[in-house]
Amino acid sequence: MKTTLITGASSGIGFELAHILADEKSDLILVARNKEKLLDLAENLKLKNAINVRVIAKDLSQLSEVKELVEELKNEHIHCLINNAGFGYFGPFNECQWKTTEDMMELNMTTLTYLTHCFLPKMLENSGGKILNVASVAGFLPGPNMAVYYATKAYVLHFSEAIAQELKGTGVTVTALCPGPTESQFMDVSGMGESKLVKGRKLPTSKEVAEYGYKAMMRGQHVAIHGWGNYMLSVLPRLFPRRLITMVVGIIQQK
Repeated sequence: MKTTLITGASSGIGFELAHILADEKSDLILVARNKEKLLDLAENLKLKNAINVRVIAKDLSQLSEVKELVEELKNEHIHCLINNAGFGYFGPFNECQWKTTEDMMELNMTTLTYLTHCFLPKMLENSGGKILNVASVAGFLPGPNMAVYYATKAYVLHFSEAIAQELKGTGVTVTALCPGPTESQFMDVSGMGESKLVKGRKLPTSKEVAEYGYKAMMRGQHVAIHGWGNYMLSVLPRLFPRRLITMVVGIIQQK
């Protein structure tokens, strides 16, 4: 039986990926801050799919707790690592508290990189494994009013692409999933739901994005951009001056 570790599993894309992997009969290790939500999810998945589901409540924006997680799992063989945990802040950079900015960078970049670093060696020893890093179409663009979030997703995208190339032929694949705005708790937490980019629009569901990401991961696809419109956004910097792209993104990301 293969085991999948999913961070940020209590809601949104991570929650839906947990259901997909459970349906595929993978044992699961679910990590997020909200233990009650994780326990409810785990109970439902175990009853429905007859799999083993382990719940670990951690604040993954704190590296000390990330290291505790790795220590707890040191004897586990993680066949599939899904780095989904992350958050954003909507508003001018100077209005965001430094603690929020620091936690965002720690969670979106450092935690993802550290978990990949810790679990990749065993995948290589076993000549097989899959890593899905949830990036964003934001990773292709500069993002006024979400400057740090966009920058962290650029890191995730470039890091994922680079190690995917390094790992060619090893049996281990890395996929960067790049959704655009998605109907999820992220919109409420980040405040992005008030932006011109999102408000009044019908957004893809977390389930749709999760299904797309899962299929891309199973194919070993390096970069998976969900939706034609998001693909077009990703190529804009190749077609127009970056200064113009930055200005346009700034306009559509106003309240």
